[in-house]
Amino acid sequence: MASKRAFEIAFVGLKPGIHEFNYIVDDKFFAEKGHPDFTHCQANIKLHLDKKSSFMLLKFEIGGNADVTCDRCGNPLNMDIWDEFNMLVKLVENPDEMNEQEEDPDVYYISRTESHVDISDWIYEFVLLSFPIQKMCSEDKMGGPQCNTEVLEKLKLMEVKEQETNANQLWKGLEQFRKKKK
Repeated sequence: MASKRAFEIAFVGLKPGIHEFNYIVDDKFFAEKGHPDFTHCQANIKLHLDKKSSFMLLKFEIGGNADVTCDRCGNPLNMDIWDEFNMLVKLVENPDEMNEQEEDPDVYYISRTESHVDISDWIYEFVLLSFPIQKMCSEDKMGGPQCNTEVLEKLKLMEVKEQETNANQLWKGLEQFRKKKK
């Protein structure tokens, strides 16, 4: 990351209309914000800022990739990320009070006297939200060279045992009715 000011937009000098900003963030950016569960991240952020007289609409387009740990087998997995997010930034007299009362997480208030808006926290949050909840290779790639075959075999054994146990539990309850009928 070049500097903390790289993610501050001086919106006062911008004319009304749409403006485009591009950012590239990597592991250094995420190390400063917190320790996410991925490495070798290369995220490209395209920001469209639509400036109006009393508000700004920010549209973030997130793209890139990072190395994650597969939730299924535990091996490293390179994953593509992509998503879009919108933020509405309103200029008001009492931003602290308005932010406390606002229930919509996509609306943020800043003071009319502000000249810059810092988007680094939003970029951090939106990149994290761009990853799927379950980080696994697709079904057609499962068992491929990137997968840990030993772990996959153990999972299959556990699945078979669980199915057998569930089947036995189902019949166990029905046995009592069979004996009473005789």
